[in-house]
Amino acid sequence: MENLVIIPTYNEKDNIENIIKAVFTLHNNFHVLVIDDGSPDGTAQIVKQLQTVFPGKLFIEERKGKLGLGTAYIHGFKWAIAKGYNFICEMDADFSHNPADLSRLVEACRDKGADLAVGSRYTKGGAVANWPRNRIFLSKGASLYTRIITWMPVMDPTAGFVCYRRQTLEAMNLDGITFVGYAFQIEMKFAAWKLKFKIAEVPITFVDRKFGVSKMNKGIVKEGILGVLKLRWQSLFKDYHARMKSKPEAVTDFTSEKVMAESNS
Repeated sequence: MENLVIIPTYNEKDNIENIIKAVFTLHNNFHVLVIDDGSPDGTAQIVKQLQTVFPGKLFIEERKGKLGLGTAYIHGFKWAIAKGYNFICEMDADFSHNPADLSRLVEACRDKGADLAVGSRYTKGGAVANWPRNRIFLSKGASLYTRIITWMPVMDPTAGFVCYRRQTLEAMNLDGITFVGYAFQIEMKFAAWKLKFKIAEVPITFVDRKFGVSKMNKGIVKEGILGVLKLRWQSLFKDYHARMKSKPEAVTDFTSEKVMAESNS
């Protein structure tokens, strides 16, 4: 009950079984929560079959329709807090994040004092493998743009491979996070930074997916460009710090909703 990995999925049938098994081969005691947004390719069914192989360690939350990466993670964070996990990680299903690096992220929080640890492509020792040049240019450009606009001292602010202490997420108003695409990753780090949490960057090698299709699109890019400006504006002219502080009733409401749903099922 100490370490949880949240994996959001949409049409990841080619990857989901292997990524789950890879996490469970780690020495650290990781549990896995898959949040599936109604994948028509049968991703959820594969996870349910694997639950008989990994009872009490593998969980799934199914949502109706493609509701976005950000809302999937917020749902997962609230679930993890309600269950009492101490270290809560987020990771892609497509092996672009190496499951073996999960232990280093947890160690950065558990043993080295970080409130959140970012698996970073662009800090010293980090790298990108097998990515086309246009994606590297877009990713590095987005990171530089974000740092210039927000002044946030994170080399890889768009990274989606992160470990949080439970106390860090408990202290944040998760319902105040507004972005649903990849800009969600920027907003979470920005909110944590504004709340003065310690952010550590752990160097990783990011590898392009071999199976499945990337979810990147023009709408996500637009959200990122405009979203960074919005964050900066809010932090300058509104009481952003107060708005992003935790509202304890959010987790309580989530737990109550789960109890009601389970009693009605």
